[in-house]
Amino acid sequence: MSGLPGTGKTTVAHILAQRLGAVHLSIDPVENAMLESGLEKGWSTGVAAYEVVRVMAQHNLMLGLPVVVDAVNDSELARDTWRRAAGETGTTVRFVLLTLPDEREHRRRLEGRERGLSMISEPTWEHVCARAATYEPWVGPCSTIDARGPLDAVVNEVLACVT
Repeated sequence: MSGLPGTGKTTVAHILAQRLGAVHLSIDPVENAMLESGLEKGWSTGVAAYEVVRVMAQHNLMLGLPVVVDAVNDSELARDTWRRAAGETGTTVRFVLLTLPDEREHRRRLEGRERGLSMISEPTWEHVCARAATYEPWVGPCSTIDARGPLDAVVNEVLACVT
């Protein structure tokens, strides 16, 4: 599950994992725990969080459990993390990109959320816009889903893409 902050990745991923009987793994809580343990905030800690989640995903995939990962995945380097996990476990990766073309709704969701992370602050709208400007185009298959609709409809659309 990919997309900019505030598009609904975590909410959709959580419900999707429940419906699939899958393990839900999210980058931000892992990075938050790493920062709580004393690691410095920065690019290398963010990359390390992706790698930690990749290893957890691989372990669950090797147990035969489906896995739903939610991460911004704004670069091919980040996306290759999940391609490697699938390759190592002989499974298939399916990318879903949640978008929120309605700028007012995206901003409303972003500014109204509180994830309870002690070391990772909520991004500002300006931060999200800057990140959108550098979001790398997708190479390879990726289902793009508009997250403006009712939550259940969005989850059903994602479910249709991954099953």
